[in-house]
Amino acid sequence: MIKTEGLTKKFGEFTALDSITCTIGDGSIYGMIGSNGAGKSTFLRTISGVYRADAGSVTADGDSVWNNPSVKGRMAFVPDDIYFFAGADMERMANAYASIYKTFDRARFRDISGTLGLDTKKALSTFSKGMRRQAATILALSARPEYIFFDETFDGLDPVMRNLVKKLIYEDVMDRGTTAVITSHSLRELEDTCDQLALLHRGGLVLESDIQELKTAKFKIQIAFDHDYSPEIFEGVEVSRLDRRGSVTNMIVSGDREETVEKLKALHPILLEVLPLSLEEIFTYEMEALGYAYDIKEVS
Repeated sequence: MIKTEGLTKKFGEFTALDSITCTIGDGSIYGMIGSNGAGKSTFLRTISGVYRADAGSVTADGDSVWNNPSVKGRMAFVPDDIYFFAGADMERMANAYASIYKTFDRARFRDISGTLGLDTKKALSTFSKGMRRQAATILALSARPEYIFFDETFDGLDPVMRNLVKKLIYEDVMDRGTTAVITSHSLRELEDTCDQLALLHRGGLVLESDIQELKTAKFKIQIAFDHDYSPEIFEGVEVSRLDRRGSVTNMIVSGDREETVEKLKALHPILLEVLPLSLEEIFTYEMEALGYAYDIKEVS
């Protein structure tokens, strides 16, 4: 389990992470969404011990991560800006990883490389952006870490490779109980991949929740009456957003769905529909409720 408490990281006068407190459970896939400059990459670099926090703490199973080789040896990080040794091929990089990770699995390295169709003896400098990301992912997964961090994991991958990489991550989490943390600009990529989602904005953690809870805790109601009415008619219903156009009102509602529908039916509407909310809509409404002038659709 990874825990951060009051995690803060600054670069000069700029605060990249602002007092973030969160818990990332074992054997889960934790997704983090946010705009450019929100602090996602800094978060990964700090929880993996690349950066030292300026305030707060990061622990893995109760042990501090910073300057702790025994903990960092159980972690692997695939950054957004992939780096390989000059002139290296995947075999040379595999040797380097094996010298760092006692758990490095050469059989798995060969197996995944073959599945993805990568030539392990070809210079990495000749690989495309997507192939380089595949290579980095193969090396990280072959290290058999307990914690694995991916920054913009699917960037540069075609749809087939995206699905294959997702499958490989799933297998590690399900078979070995690996904990994966994934950042992305795309909610659509994370929605069907992660157990939990967090929204980072301007260095702060705006929202963190289980995906299924996110999808069921809020819903959209479309309702209409054959008479004039005011918003007070919905007293007792937990409305977070209301937009009336003519006789039709659209509402974003929280709470128990069946109980809410029964309350609204008692008002004898001529139209009553319950509509699901997309994660994009949920995040947008959460940001608006907190007063942020931010639209999640811009980064999806």
